[in-house]
Amino acid sequence: MSADTVTDNELAEFEQRCRSFLDEHASGFPSDGEPDPRSVKRMAVTKKFQQALAEAGLAGIVYPTEYGGAGLTKTHERVWREIYAQYPNMSFDLTISHGMCLPMLAEYGSRDQKAKYLADNISGRTVWCQMFSEPGAGSDVASLQTRAERDGDTWIVNGQKVWTTLAHLSDYGVIIARTDPNVPKHAGISMFIVGMDAPGVEVRPIHQIDGGTHFNEVFFTDVEIPADNLLGELNNGWNMATAMLMYERVAIGTGTGGGVRHDRADQLIAEATKRGIIDDLVLRQKLMRIYTMETCQSLVSMRTRAEMKAGKTPGPGGSISKLASTIIMDQVRDVTMEIVGAGGVAWEDESDGHWQRAALTSLQGGIAGGTNEIQRNIIGDRVLGLPRDISVDRGVPFKDLKVGTQQATA
Repeated sequence: MSADTVTDNELAEFEQRCRSFLDEHASGFPSDGEPDPRSVKRMAVTKKFQQALAEAGLAGIVYPTEYGGAGLTKTHERVWREIYAQYPNMSFDLTISHGMCLPMLAEYGSRDQKAKYLADNISGRTVWCQMFSEPGAGSDVASLQTRAERDGDTWIVNGQKVWTTLAHLSDYGVIIARTDPNVPKHAGISMFIVGMDAPGVEVRPIHQIDGGTHFNEVFFTDVEIPADNLLGELNNGWNMATAMLMYERVAIGTGTGGGVRHDRADQLIAEATKRGIIDDLVLRQKLMRIYTMETCQSLVSMRTRAEMKAGKTPGPGGSISKLASTIIMDQVRDVTMEIVGAGGVAWEDESDGHWQRAALTSLQGGIAGGTNEIQRNIIGDRVLGLPRDISVDRGVPFKDLKVGTQQATA
């Protein structure tokens, strides 16, 4: 269906379908008061919501019906986003699965891979994670040491990944591994699909300061991956990883909503009003700054989404929204603590730790999806056209580099 063939009546009918579904199913996450550090309960609710969405013909709106999508247009997706933004976000825990893995499978997967994986991903029957970072390869992901060696019809993978969100609840993962150490580090990487229940895959939780454990370390010991699970071309993994990171930054920076949004500012204004301090002139100026920044970020996000209408991988402009989101998050944290006062450092207060968790969680924003420094480098290099930093390892075979635990052979 072409966007310009959608009539006003069809869109009005679609909007009503969306609202009717969300009125019934987007009821938020029930709480029994018990901790859910591994997000097991949240994921169960999320999967139930997503499967109901698929049954209603509203999941994967722009993806073809043959692969489990709704087969609708970008216009329909825009309408869905604008309406969904008015309801509790029931699919936040599928941000990686749907915002990163799904578009990579759709754009770069073979026909067989799409037929095998897309429908279950879209419907939430399977959950996916992303495995890039390693203990010695964070911001410099190209220095990764996890290796994949060909053995007949399989690849044998050995290594370690870290900071893998929801790996313990994922059925599949997208992993990058070194397939040729004899070429420069960016050139010898490939991307694979791996079953998280494969023999030799071990997932260990990382305990966070806020009490959560949704991050993980993942260890691979002689893990066999079928040759057919190569995603994209052999040794083209760096370009693939770059494309996936672009999707990630768009997912983080633009969220699931549409239109102009200033939710954080609205929440802080409501809280300041409730506490009777909204007339403080300095506080009002800080709140207005957050309101303005969120509005500007929304406009940048809308532009980024518009540029994706052609169905292509998003460009480096996604780093602008990603960087803006972390800057806003930092300011929100500081203003929040100013509003809630001494209660902001007392874990068991009337908020049941809500403000405290938000403050601690805000710190990960400047790391996840690429640090703020990396985003600024990308914006300077690929958006503004500024000269690149000097690279001392350009053209050097990976095996000759001193990275992580590896010692150069020379």
